[in-house]
Amino acid sequence: MEVGKEGVVKAICISPARGTEKHTIPEGHFIPNFGIEGDAHAGTWHRQVSLLSYNKVEEFNKKGANVGDGAFGENLVVDGIDFRALPVGTRLYAGTVELRMTQIGKECHSHCAIYHRVGECIMPREGVFAEVVKEGIIRPGDVMRVEAPDENRPFTAAVIVLSDKGSKGEREDLSGPAAEDMLKEAGYEVVERFVIPDEPEVLKHHLIRLADSRQVDLVVTSGGTGFSMRDQTPEATLAVADRNAPGIAEYIRMKSMQITDRAMLSRGASVIRKKTLIVNLPGSPKAVKESLDFILGALDHGLKILRGTASECARK
Repeated sequence: MEVGKEGVVKAICISPARGTEKHTIPEGHFIPNFGIEGDAHAGTWHRQVSLLSYNKVEEFNKKGANVGDGAFGENLVVDGIDFRALPVGTRLYAGTVELRMTQIGKECHSHCAIYHRVGECIMPREGVFAEVVKEGIIRPGDVMRVEAPDENRPFTAAVIVLSDKGSKGEREDLSGPAAEDMLKEAGYEVVERFVIPDEPEVLKHHLIRLADSRQVDLVVTSGGTGFSMRDQTPEATLAVADRNAPGIAEYIRMKSMQITDRAMLSRGASVIRKKTLIVNLPGSPKAVKESLDFILGALDHGLKILRGTASECARK
């Protein structure tokens, strides 16, 4: 990525309701950990501001679409920056405003007005999202500067708990909070934690989303690693993998068998998808804590290699 690359803001857009085209405004007030004042998508979440490259809109219009600024639901249209080519964690500066990219692309649950009109929308594949770090005003014509992510920034993590009863609210989830607490204590930024049923397709969907769109460094799952017919976490994990990383799961089993022979019955996997490490943990809070305690100290080097901020090394 070109560090210091600049672009020019072409438009600032907001809308009073979600799922509608946004309209241009002469200036936008960007509020930290919230978004743009008056915009329906503002809030305490990771998609506070949406950005779209001006040239992508122009390419779309050459097909005869003739859409205006804000038509795709974007907040900022910027000329000269290919947002889709930037990694999550990239910093964007315009005036006193600082944004941090949090997601690339999006899921389209209900098609927007543009899709219904012309049969296509570029926001899901070309748009990116950011959170507001520093406050300020942005106006059309302002210069936007790109800065590469800090190599020493905290690792990001997500926790997925697999539980049929937990997903229905019939059982309190204790494993997810236990994993989140340990990850935070180890210096990780936990960006998501949620419970889903033991459905492999649902798990695969979230693993792909977290690795590809959110570019999370580490995803840990809890549950679904046993012998029950509903336990299919390893199969779903292996199905989305680009590369296997079996040593981590093997080490967890080896250390766990020093505590109980039943650890041999755990089928957890550990894999890599793009630059994301995915590790399956057992379902019980006790086993989650033990497993993370075994591996957290040694994961840093591997995660740095995946980020590209460390090189392979051999023992002498």
